[in-house]
Amino acid sequence: MEDDIYKYNYARWEALAKANALFTRPKLDLDKETARAYLGLDRLGVTWDLAGKNVLCLASGGGQQSAAFALLGANVSVLDISPSQLDRDRVAARHYGVEIGLFQGDMRDLSCFEKDSFDIVWHPYSLTFIRDSRLVFHEVSRILKEGGLYHLMCANPFFSGLTHYDWNGVGYTIKLPYEDETETTYPDQEWVYDRVQSEGPIQEPKEYRQTLSRIINGLIKEGFILDYFSEIKSDDPESLPGTWGHFADVAPPWIEFMWYYYPNILQRPGSY
Repeated sequence: MEDDIYKYNYARWEALAKANALFTRPKLDLDKETARAYLGLDRLGVTWDLAGKNVLCLASGGGQQSAAFALLGANVSVLDISPSQLDRDRVAARHYGVEIGLFQGDMRDLSCFEKDSFDIVWHPYSLTFIRDSRLVFHEVSRILKEGGLYHLMCANPFFSGLTHYDWNGVGYTIKLPYEDETETTYPDQEWVYDRVQSEGPIQEPKEYRQTLSRIINGLIKEGFILDYFSEIKSDDPESLPGTWGHFADVAPPWIEFMWYYYPNILQRPGSY
């Protein structure tokens, strides 16, 4: 599916990896205890043993989540659009002496995996890099086993495209319509990558709003049951207006879900 969206995301993440961006740095200081804490498993209610579980880290290259799951004994696969990101997973696998399956591709097309392949699909921030989240949800439902877990972290739809640069002296000005697939761009935060290491300017994020109703209804339609939801903010009440910390405290920029796949639990009339 090498359309313009694919090409843009491929080029951007290859450039970010070469600039050693924050999300491209493998986690090389983990053990079993810190791996659980890094993933937030206990906070999310995942208290069971992951040894032998099949886990897909979706659009999650960089050698971070994959390394943590592998240290917990899971059979880990990673799918990412960026070969350089997958190289980071390769580095992490060698460092810890574990095996991690690496797959280059687009999250909208998971045909490289068989039906019912995974117990867990772990999907960090990337959903807004495509126009229609429902394409991903359909693919995830096919490869996830019944009773399997889908962890999803994505942009808070209500504040999509908004940053601390939108401070107007009183609040943060919302300018874009609340509609699915509204295109947003914004400058990368200073902490995202080192401008000195970059070979040149990196294209800004190009994202597409996914309204909360499309996300939730899209997942329900595929047979997912919501188990956990949270809004992620900075919890930095001392930060000054117009800074990232203040913005992220006033307008939580991320949301997090835990969904379980039970396609037959809600039988609709006429569906017997």
